[in-house]
Amino acid sequence: MLNQLTISELTAKLAARTVSSREITQACLDQIARVDGKIHAFISYDANDALAQADAADKLISGGSKFADKPVLGIPVAIKDVLAVKNQPLNCGSKILGNFISPYDATAIEKLKAAGAVVFGRLNMDEFAMGSSTENSAFGVTCNPWDTTRIPGGSSGGSAAAVAAEECIASLGTDTGGSIRQPAALCGCVGLKPTYGRISRYGLVAFASSLDQIGPFTKDVRDAATLLGVMSGPDARDSTSVPQPVPDYTRALTGDIRGVKIGLPKEYMIGGLDAEVKAAVDAAVKQLEKLGAEIVEISLPHTDYAVAVYYIIATAEASANLARFDGIRYGLRVDGNDPVELYSKTRGAGFGAEVKRRIILGTYVLSSGYHDAYYLHAQKVRTLIRNDFLKAFGTVDAIVTPTSPTAAFKAGEKSGDPLQMYLSDIFTISCNLAGICGMSLPCGFTKNPKLPIGLQLLGKPFGEEMMLRVAHAYEQSTAWHRERAVLVQKT
Repeated sequence: MLNQLTISELTAKLAARTVSSREITQACLDQIARVDGKIHAFISYDANDALAQADAADKLISGGSKFADKPVLGIPVAIKDVLAVKNQPLNCGSKILGNFISPYDATAIEKLKAAGAVVFGRLNMDEFAMGSSTENSAFGVTCNPWDTTRIPGGSSGGSAAAVAAEECIASLGTDTGGSIRQPAALCGCVGLKPTYGRISRYGLVAFASSLDQIGPFTKDVRDAATLLGVMSGPDARDSTSVPQPVPDYTRALTGDIRGVKIGLPKEYMIGGLDAEVKAAVDAAVKQLEKLGAEIVEISLPHTDYAVAVYYIIATAEASANLARFDGIRYGLRVDGNDPVELYSKTRGAGFGAEVKRRIILGTYVLSSGYHDAYYLHAQKVRTLIRNDFLKAFGTVDAIVTPTSPTAAFKAGEKSGDPLQMYLSDIFTISCNLAGICGMSLPCGFTKNPKLPIGLQLLGKPFGEEMMLRVAHAYEQSTAWHRERAVLVQKT
């Protein structure tokens, strides 16, 4: 089935004119009709618009457009509901945006369209990207295609589930503390968080502006490299984007990692790590060693502080960013007798419990008398965490860790205990605090039930080429990425 193929496989067929973009897009739409009632990865999609884009791509191909100029020409890519796509709904998984329609494209979307992608659909997510399970959406819960009683991870759970269920060829998500890598691990696909500043955040609805990054979900590492190359680069509309040249990331996929030094941080192989996850990661480390890499034990001594630091900085930034949702300028409006009552009623009705919790926490740590004790102190420890990584990258080329301490857990299992939910991101948070690049790829399965396990690779700032090189070599020497989700097998 066409929807089960990768970007590179499909572009070869499109170039040879053996398939059309319309056929590929229709295969994805048919799969959505078959399985999304059980998964709920999509909040909405416009089939007619998607097919019209596919027809336009087919005309370009017939007219001689080159895939060297448009690397994802005719490829259907679905979008997390936090990125602006012109004339499409933008709700961030929340009631507070009401029936808001985006008036413009995010820069990442502009670049996807310029590269020929068929951009379609709004994928479910934890409200305003706040969560680790996609149970916090105003549009319902997304299920894991490997076991629909379990969560797909979060906050980009819809993006991961849609790729794992073959409902799209690739998708976009965002990663603030692991929201690409953790769901990729739990759904058995590849998820990449680029270095902070590598991809413009213009058109991304902000959660925590110093942490948020846009990245792809794909079926293999080569596709991730392709999409990263398409979306990367400086943008005058985002002052935090970095004016560095964009390499051809696919050229880094040599398959040769002989002599590459890979760090294994002792702080990550902790007591709370599930035994099957640990065994799969240990086996992956041995496989990397077999491929010629040199495994070096390293220390990231401030790791223990990462969760606390993250939930101070992220909530502080969220409380500032979400102040714009006031019931006056756009979105939901619940009238009151005065502006304060209007704000209160609108936010009370529009925001969910987790978003309210984080706004309250963030407002508290920024308040008079607590700013220096909490927020300022957290920023200082953040610098120590970043320095740990920079020191480690002085001796190693990449770092390998588990992505998540467990495989996918049952829906509802942790929703009553926010702290346990927050600890789901314990291995991914430091990457965002340090501003480095990271990715997750499949490295095995639990036995009963069979659930995916993810391997996390971390690279130095703007070290995506080395990270991808290691990931690709590992992936191509194993068969984990070829496994299909249970729900896909049943269809």
